[in-house]
Amino acid sequence: MRKIPMRRCVATQEQLPKKELIRVVRTPQGEVQIDVTGKANGRGAYLKLSKEAIELAKKKKALARALSCEIPAEIYDALLKMVPHE
Repeated sequence: MRKIPMRRCVATQEQLPKKELIRVVRTPQGEVQIDVTGKANGRGAYLKLSKEAIELAKKKKALARALSCEIPAEIYDALLKMVPHE
């Protein structure tokens, strides 16, 4: 039985399996990017992949606080495009 890595969503504060979350990373160069591999170098923050969680993170500036930098609007747009539609 393998242990499932759990991470906390910065917007909703829910503890979820790492595979259900998307990682946004601030690289050592100071760029903000979406980390699809989950292994990129830099400061990372996890976000639930739902429209509500992404909009909440934008409204509360949860990602900006977690990564200690401004988050470009393109990052939120790209995250919203990644949300699976029911």
